[in-house]
Amino acid sequence: MKTEPAALAAGVADEQYSRAEARANLRLIRSLLIGIFILAVTAAFYFGRAFFMPVILAFLLALTLTPIVRFLRKSGIPEVVSATMLVLFSIFAFASAGYLLSGPVIDLINNTSSIGQQLTERLAQFKRPLARMMDLAHQLEALTETSQEPGVQRVAVAPSGILSTAASNILDAGTSITIVFVLSLFLLASGTLFYEKIIQSFASLSQKKRALRVVYDVEREISHYLLTVAVINAGLGAVIGLGLWGLGMPNPLVWGAAAALLNFLPYVGALITILLVAVIALISFDSISYALLAPAFVILCDIVEGQFVTPMVVGRRLEINAVAIFIAIAFWSWLWGFVGALMAVPLLVVIKVFCDHFEGLSHVGNFLAAQHVTVVEEEANEQDSKAAA
Repeated sequence: MKTEPAALAAGVADEQYSRAEARANLRLIRSLLIGIFILAVTAAFYFGRAFFMPVILAFLLALTLTPIVRFLRKSGIPEVVSATMLVLFSIFAFASAGYLLSGPVIDLINNTSSIGQQLTERLAQFKRPLARMMDLAHQLEALTETSQEPGVQRVAVAPSGILSTAASNILDAGTSITIVFVLSLFLLASGTLFYEKIIQSFASLSQKKRALRVVYDVEREISHYLLTVAVINAGLGAVIGLGLWGLGMPNPLVWGAAAALLNFLPYVGALITILLVAVIALISFDSISYALLAPAFVILCDIVEGQFVTPMVVGRRLEINAVAIFIAIAFWSWLWGFVGALMAVPLLVVIKVFCDHFEGLSHVGNFLAAQHVTVVEEEANEQDSKAAA
């Protein structure tokens, strides 16, 4: 029979064990709920992309133009006037770029087969060792075709409803673009309305101040990043377009615009631009050595932009590790296609900045950050603490 102290100790141990088991069950339930929530949000984004994609694009465009609206407000121009001017200018720039690029892009699409044939002819001298293997493959294909039963006919299904599908796609794109610009106009013209609503949702004054500080910090960092990156990409596209024009490349405006747009996809976008420029250069110039100057120039511009210009202007605190970037691009391209891929990195920066301002989400922001940036931040924090002490 247990003595009274031993029974008391056993009861305490049982109580601690039950509490630990209850905490473990709560963590498991919380993890399951978070997983279910993530799956539900992903499904909503996938099936509701016609709604969510233009809305998120509008928020990103509004955040990009917010620093300009704030600067013009300090100069005495109301938000409604500056927002209207910026949105109209964005519409004009978008329409002008679409008009100028539509002709060359359509010509490139129509000449895709001839471009492939010319590229094959140009690279024929590099594939002579593989010519016999190619001939053998063609012979096997011919034997397969002739060995089919004589009564069997091949059926080719012609695409139907091409015009209706194209008209539907154009209508959907026009609707989405309209939503993006109109919603951006309302967001920019609203001024501090959203901040006032956020403040009103908290009770104490300390909570109001903290919420306002977090919202302002997040908005300032994200808007500064998006505007700066947009300007850098536009400058990169202009430099690449002018350089390719100087080298005699056809349609340099197209390749400059492609470089500026695809540079929103780190690593992947630069690689696509280099490959496209290399293909067109190989079929456009007689000398292969001279043709390689065009992709070499693009590579040089990408190195200067990625290693010097962007880190110096934007800063390294908002750098994202390469693994997170590739995962985000793959996920959003699967979710929303090419437009989703372009939004992947800006959305990743939004998530990182938001997580950095909350202690409970700091581990997520730490995972998204580049490793050397985290070390620098830790050293800066240590120095600040020592200075405060």
